[in-house]
Amino acid sequence: MQKTIQYIRAELAPHYPETEISGFIQMIMNKVLGLSYTQMIVEKDRVLETSESDEIKAIVERLKTHEPIQYILGVAEFYDLELNVQPGVLIPRPETEELVEWICKTEIPASAKILDIGTGSGCIPLALKNELPTAEVMAVDVSEKALLIATENAKKNKLDVAFEHADILKWPERSWLQYDVIVSNPPYVMEREKKLMEANVLEHEPEIALFVSDTDPLIFYRTIAQFASKQLKESGYLFFEINENLGDEMVALVKQLGFKSIELRRDLNGKNRMLKCQK
Repeated sequence: MQKTIQYIRAELAPHYPETEISGFIQMIMNKVLGLSYTQMIVEKDRVLETSESDEIKAIVERLKTHEPIQYILGVAEFYDLELNVQPGVLIPRPETEELVEWICKTEIPASAKILDIGTGSGCIPLALKNELPTAEVMAVDVSEKALLIATENAKKNKLDVAFEHADILKWPERSWLQYDVIVSNPPYVMEREKKLMEANVLEHEPEIALFVSDTDPLIFYRTIAQFASKQLKESGYLFFEINENLGDEMVALVKQLGFKSIELRRDLNGKNRMLKCQK
């Protein structure tokens, strides 16, 4: 196994920093060989089967094109859950885990009705259901493919979350429940910010889940906040993951719609990344 690890490091060194390569090695060995980090150390002299070596080489070649490793392996870790991911849904981010943690630490009813809008892989509602098992958790998305993946992830993790197809931009066209919590991580990257993004994101992750026009970057936030002003119970909570450059605009938006107890929160990188307010 040591030779295989050396091979991975040598092949990926021109493409990635050392710390990222070390993470890749752990993920690859876990996926292909079923080994934890401790087992890798214990079995360092293990001789790999040809099929195992071939699978690892194929993964390395795809990594050299900067394809996200989560798509290559088909899984991503999120808030103690293993989720299936593939092109068509965003790869869950650590910043979104911080949003989930904020919700879990907020005083909401044990039997709260929670709605996630734009669910993608289902990472937010599934993590919330896992942490708040007596809550009634629902989620919607405009992408049928995303809903299939989210439903698979619910079954995989044995979590009871209801997923439905809905275009939130057309929310008045259907009936909705009243909710204690509404949460969303909608598209928020402006077109002009594309040049600042990593190539592996631009080339592989779904644009529909990432980008908004420069002329109306708050379209989803404004629509969801208007929706929440109608569908939240009194004193219910609205949570957003936001564009780090639009914090002031977001505060002004929800304030204008009558929300109270407005709070911006920075992520671990010190960026304005989350917003919480109450009806």
